[in-house]
Amino acid sequence: MSTLVAIGYENEQKADEVLATLARLQKEHLIDLEDAAIVVRGDDGKIKVKQTYDLVAAGAAGGSFWGLLFGVLFLHPLVGVLAGAAAGAASGAMADIGINDDFMKELGETLEPGSSALFIYVRKATPDKVIEELTPFGGRLLHTSLSHKDENALRATLQQHQQALAEKA
Repeated sequence: MSTLVAIGYENEQKADEVLATLARLQKEHLIDLEDAAIVVRGDDGKIKVKQTYDLVAAGAAGGSFWGLLFGVLFLHPLVGVLAGAAAGAASGAMADIGINDDFMKELGETLEPGSSALFIYVRKATPDKVIEELTPFGGRLLHTSLSHKDENALRATLQQHQQALAEKA
């Protein structure tokens, strides 16, 4: 079963930094992300959702393949590629997989202007190693589908980091 975690950060860049770290951890097979997105609330208060998986491009690529295949079979490969890409892009634009966009925008409304949130949908992870890598970034737990015990442990880890930063200041 996959787990949803949303963590808020004090500026717009921090979520991008954490996502880059998660990408590295995924290459090291320490975490398997099903989906990830960043929500930014600009200084003007507007909410922007940055998806990490471009469904339109993926749909166009898949459609191009199938269009080429049918085009070769019926001796019109270029027409097949163009028709397949258009159909794939259209279906990709209408698809909504992973983390619900409306939910992310709704939670984004609770962010302070100039801040961000990282939403991750995790298939599996090595929790102790992932948390060790992410602790230096801090953050505030906004939402999770973890058990109460695991959520409290994650919340405590994030709070310890915030306290350590406050003591240094």
